Amino acid sequence: MEYYGTLGKACDDKEILRKMFAYGMTGMRLNLAHQSLSEASLEIGRVFKAAESEGVTTELLIDLQGPERRIGDLKKPLEVKEGHKIKLGIDEEVPLSPLVMEAIEAGQELLIDDGKVKLEVLKVQEGTVKGAPKGDKQKMTAVCKVLRGGRLISRKNITIVDEAMNAPTLTEADKKQLRLVKQYGVTGVMLPFVRGAGDITLLKEELRKSDADDVRIFAKIESKEGYEKIGEIAENSDMIVVARGDLGNAFPLWEVPRVQKEIAQVCRHENKPFLIATQFLHSMEHSPVPTRAEVSDIYNAVQDGASALMLTGETAIGEFPVRAMRYLTKTAKTAMMTSDPRVKELLDIS
Repeated sequence: MEYYGTLGKACDDKEILRKMFAYGMTGMRLNLAHQSLSEASLEIGRVFKAAESEGVTTELLIDLQGPERRIGDLKKPLEVKEGHKIKLGIDEEVPLSPLVMEAIEAGQELLIDDGKVKLEVLKVQEGTVKGAPKGDKQKMTAVCKVLRGGRLISRKNITIVDEAMNAPTLTEADKKQLRLVKQYGVTGVMLPFVRGAGDITLLKEELRKSDADDVRIFAKIESKEGYEKIGEIAENSDMIVVARGDLGNAFPLWEVPRVQKEIAQVCRHENKPFLIATQFLHSMEHSPVPTRAEVSDIYNAVQDGASALMLTGETAIGEFPVRAMRYLTKTAKTAMMTSDPRVKELLDIS
């Protein structure tokens, strides 16, 4: 069983990382939507040193940006309230890139930060970007009504409900990072929003250019397209990732458990390892103890045959990264012991 944390300010300390490895963490994820390999070089160094001090040969996964859309950098966190109006756009308080603005139309619903905030687009206004030729207009502002309020912070994902994504598999920034995987000791690449075997082929070609054929490919299933092509994606990747954050945007939340179970079933049939991620211990971003439902979620993921589990915000920005990793590994080991009593002697779940 593999156990991953996500690198962030909450665990950017050698002693915290050492304790996480001591409790069973086997690897760390770096989300390239927030930080490049070079920008995170010091943090990556601390991860390897902490792992070495515990006798662990750590995995380092990079999570590419891929076709995922995100809001830009906010001047400060922004509280939005249900029923209020808010403007998103190129020069607005909540900035969006021209590429994202081009896809937005009146009448659409937008989900931000894995659906924590929900908006309805009332109208889209055009304008001219400073320095552009006269008369060269483009979509500049989306006036939205807040359907579900919350707190907005920089660089969170934004999803257009029921829209098929036609963006390229790899951005130029992704390709630049892939050329550095050997230099930074990357052992696995997570590819977002995989839509079919073709996306995996493109990533393999890019890795081959960097003499990194041995780097594992983690295919993230987080859209209806990926879910429908799970068979061919599993056949061409090293690990399937059930990325429940964006899956919860692609499907009604009450369907996500069914989708997770069906993906797990396909992976078991194809003898393909799979990883479950997102919100395992979400309450532990602020609570020292998880809910009963959360530990049950971990237990059931292991019982379904998961080969790997991953914490995200719990270790990246949470207040209790070490405790969260301990609850993850202890619960998983309990599930493993229950699944096969023969391994009881090999586990320390005290």
